[in-house]
Amino acid sequence: METKIGNSIREAADWLRQNEVIAIPTETVYGLAGNALSEEAVVKIFKAKNRPFFNPLIIHTHSREGIASFVKNIPAEAHIIAEQFSPGPVTFLLEKKDHVPDLVTGGHHKVAVRIPNHPLTLSLLNMIDFPLAAPSANRFGYVSPTTANHVMEGLTGLIPYILDGGPCVVGVESTIVDFEDNEVIIRRKGGISVELIEKALGKAVIIRTHASDHPVAPGQLKSHYATITPLHTGNKLELLRKFNGKKIALIEFGDPLNEACYKRFNLSPSGDPDEAARNLFSLMRQADHCGADVIVTSLLPEEGLGAAVNDRLKRAEHLNKQDGYTG
Repeated sequence: METKIGNSIREAADWLRQNEVIAIPTETVYGLAGNALSEEAVVKIFKAKNRPFFNPLIIHTHSREGIASFVKNIPAEAHIIAEQFSPGPVTFLLEKKDHVPDLVTGGHHKVAVRIPNHPLTLSLLNMIDFPLAAPSANRFGYVSPTTANHVMEGLTGLIPYILDGGPCVVGVESTIVDFEDNEVIIRRKGGISVELIEKALGKAVIIRTHASDHPVAPGQLKSHYATITPLHTGNKLELLRKFNGKKIALIEFGDPLNEACYKRFNLSPSGDPDEAARNLFSLMRQADHCGADVIVTSLLPEEGLGAAVNDRLKRAEHLNKQDGYTG
């Protein structure tokens, strides 16, 4: 299959109406999209990504009315969050209506649904008469794509079309918010910080972001977002000493270390966690492709989008440890 990059919403819609899957831009990362109400299209998403069928997908729709058409009820707290942050990088986990395929939800009674904040994709969603299931447009477990070329690197020959909407402006996936027993639960840290959600609600939320083998929401597996080159987090000076003699790619944040290494990348020279989030997946890919033996980095301060960046780095590191890499 030939894979084409373009910016035609009409061509994208034509492919989707044929039950094909394509890549679409969002403000978070590029998504691998298909008709969420067609099991044929959803199966193609899982196959293209090589994604486990038990791992749920997010439904993307164009409006709050669209969300309401797929879920049985919307709690008051969800309305408050949507009022401030949607369209945008926030996903709601809500009890699904019967016409939402179980394949989309991994067999769970809840569905993840959001309104993406990207003009091309919003126009596309308004042009078609079905929602889009759209996990990140990459092979399962690898670093998420934030440009059309990133998608081409991983999925060329597997999908017919990549709708090019430029670089993603947020750079990490959406925050997933669940609602149970009058509690608000963060299932995945992402593009809207926990602090902002708590401020909007006027109360604390619960953080439950890990699921070992049967996640209730996307992005909960301990191993995810991983580079092929082993990645380690910790004290950068100690890691540089530990891997002395190897070709080290150093990912920094803020002021650079005055230490020699094979290659260095900086998420944000000014120490801005929002900029770090935008640059994270792109720099992880660059570090992965630079010929290094190992990637080392430190975690960011656990505040704002720094928490989402840290979540991705720790999951990438976990996969390397699972594979038995010790350096």
